[in-house]
Amino acid sequence: MTPRYSASNRVPHVTWDFWLIKLVAVTMGETAADFLAVNLGLGLTATSLFMAAVLCLALIPQVEAKRYVPWRYWLAVVLISIVGTLVTDNLVDNFGVSLAATTVAFTVALAATFWAWWRSERTLSIHYVTTDRREMFYWLAILFTFALGTAAGDLVAETFGLGYLATGLLFGLTIAAIAFCHYVLEMNAILAFWLAYILTRPLGASFGDLLSQPSEYGGLGLGTVVTSVIFLATIAGVVLYMLATIAGVVLYMTAASRGDNEVRLDRAA
Repeated sequence: MTPRYSASNRVPHVTWDFWLIKLVAVTMGETAADFLAVNLGLGLTATSLFMAAVLCLALIPQVEAKRYVPWRYWLAVVLISIVGTLVTDNLVDNFGVSLAATTVAFTVALAATFWAWWRSERTLSIHYVTTDRREMFYWLAILFTFALGTAAGDLVAETFGLGYLATGLLFGLTIAAIAFCHYVLEMNAILAFWLAYILTRPLGASFGDLLSQPSEYGGLGLGTVVTSVIFLATIAGVVLYMLATIAGVVLYMTAASRGDNEVRLDRAA
């Protein structure tokens, strides 16, 4: 059954372009975080504090909009992807927390967020993010999915020694299995969405590292700058497509409404 959407929903419908830009955004989040912390020499702590402040500033107009505005929403997603990566990197590199412990900790934090969200709203559906409280739960869950995905991806690729390519393929196949369970075996849509959303993070991060990391570390050596620019351009292109699509729908509905009014006037005459 096709889900119904609230007209006042503040987050996008789940379509092919949603998954494309989400995957690209999380990939860029991985490489951008490395660029800011390493290439610019800001360090993890300073970079984390600065990007957290930028994220908070970006969320203000997003929440105040009370509706879905593509550029505001996806700017927040890119920034929260960077912050989620930095949070995990801080725990592992600065505080010496193992990737396994970090993965478990963020799994618990995400589960607690979902529990509080369900207890408060009685739904975890993204089709009805229509209030400030629901949106805050939504963004908190997104932050933990990015942090968890970063930890899980690094755990499999580095600690388990699978490498970036094999890790990306593993998570990609897992997402494909979830899609099969949803569309063929009728797996619960909300559960399928959130599982896929979590796993796109390590999928994107693995391919981001594959492209950006030097060959001695198992990457292709494109560097964080080139990789980030490529994916930033892709994000901008998809957002422009979304804006054009929305504008086209509005124009169509306006024209259709005018056409109905003209018919009614003709009949009245």
